[in-house]
Amino acid sequence: MAYENAGKIGQEQMDNAMKSLAVVTRGFQQIAQENGEFAKRSIEQTTHMAEKFAQVRSLDKAIELQNEYVKSAYEMWMSQATKMGELYTNIARETYKPFETAAYAAADFGADAAKQGV
Repeated sequence: MAYENAGKIGQEQMDNAMKSLAVVTRGFQQIAQENGEFAKRSIEQTTHMAEKFAQVRSLDKAIELQNEYVKSAYEMWMSQATKMGELYTNIARETYKPFETAAYAAADFGADAAKQGV
C-alpha cells in the first residue's frame, strides 16, 4: 500500500511540475507582451512630445514642456514597474500553488507511513 501511494505521489509531483511549467510559460509570454506594449506606448509618447517641441517658440514654454514630459514619462515608468512586479508575483504564486497541495499530501503520507511502521 505504501509503495502504491508513493507511486501516486510521484505521478502527482510530475503533474504539478508540468502545471508549474505551463504557468511560467504563460507568465513570461504575458510579460513579453506587456513589455512590447510598454515600448510602443513609450515611443508614441516620445514622438508626440517631439512634435510639441517642434512647435515651441519660447524658452519658458520649452522648459514647461520638458517638465511635463519628464513627469509623464516617470509616471508611465512607475506604473509599468508596478504592473511588472504584480505579474512576477502572480507567476511565483501560481507556480508554487500545485506544489503546496502536494506538500500537504506528502506530509500526510509520511504521517500515515510512520503510524503503520513502514
